[in-house]
Amino acid sequence: MKLNKQDIFKALQTLTAPGEGENMVDSGAVKNVMTFGDEVIVDITIKNPSLQAKKRTEVDILKTIHEQVYEKAKITVNVKVEAPEQPKAHVIKGKAVPGIQNIIAVASGKGGVGKSTVTANLAVTLAKMGFKVGVLDADIYGPSIPIMFDVASEKPLAVNIDGKSKMKPVENYGVKVLSIGFFTQPDQAVVWRGPMAAKALNQMIFDAHWGELDFMLIDLPPGTGDIHLSIMQSLPITGALIVSTPQNVALADAKKGVAMFQQESINVPVLGIIENMAYFTPEELPDNKYYIFGKEGAKHLAEDLKVPFLGELPLVQSIREAGDVGRPAALQTATELEKAFELLTQNVVQELVKRNDALPATEAIKITTMAGCSAIKK
Repeated sequence: MKLNKQDIFKALQTLTAPGEGENMVDSGAVKNVMTFGDEVIVDITIKNPSLQAKKRTEVDILKTIHEQVYEKAKITVNVKVEAPEQPKAHVIKGKAVPGIQNIIAVASGKGGVGKSTVTANLAVTLAKMGFKVGVLDADIYGPSIPIMFDVASEKPLAVNIDGKSKMKPVENYGVKVLSIGFFTQPDQAVVWRGPMAAKALNQMIFDAHWGELDFMLIDLPPGTGDIHLSIMQSLPITGALIVSTPQNVALADAKKGVAMFQQESINVPVLGIIENMAYFTPEELPDNKYYIFGKEGAKHLAEDLKVPFLGELPLVQSIREAGDVGRPAALQTATELEKAFELLTQNVVQELVKRNDALPATEAIKITTMAGCSAIKK
């Protein structure tokens, strides 16, 4: 049988390359298709450098051509990787951590909106894209990152760096992690005043050997308070992400979160708002969407505040289950959830690139006490 090149292109238009929003053909991932009788050669370029992504791409192409064009076709797939261009990093002023290019704070106005879940899945997706990623769990009073990365029973080791003893972050799924949860018992409540919490955070930042990182994600506590100020006093935050659900109660608090970062005395760029639990789709009714907490509330809030809307994530049982067993849902391959987290992560990186191109580096803020009150100065 003589294969038709147009039939091959039509079949490939049903596939999406890992990390791409469009199908393989329209996105330009398919570079060339050659046919010789019942033989076909497909040259394709993808941006995801992982071996898993390359294998998945090859298998998807083989399966699709066999199913849609000719089941006995002899297929050769040449997969080339062009890793995504890493965001341009400015020289960070203030008490920067050597080797860390971009520091992103992930915040929420209130608890229970999935901030830590979003942080974990954003981190593993960045790692899958080939970036070097670390997560600092700054949620002192409710650290959950160790559970989500399946490292709750681990302890950071000490390493000697230039004659100084440093903490070595725990690593899993290609992500380096430090959390106060590593230093407390699971049933132990952390009852600390602000200065004690700030000291613990500073130790995890400056007394740790993070190495070279493209991104450090900081999982902040809910709300706007002392821990947030301590972090921004210690580190020059490149940008902030706000996580919210669509309901009015959450949106009201998310608005305060945006306002905190945008205060003239703080001035941390808000990279955008993420809407979590946007809708519920039952497994038995995959085409149905139920807007339990309201529809597009975070999207409308982003428009009102004139900040980017980075995307929506569904309310899916498997996301919660994946976090509980320590394997973030974004690690699942060939799923709608993987696509959703990839799209979200791409949007975050794009906004970060825009921010670094258009704005100067953020400086750590300085806090002084005046007349019994905290005054924030640049």
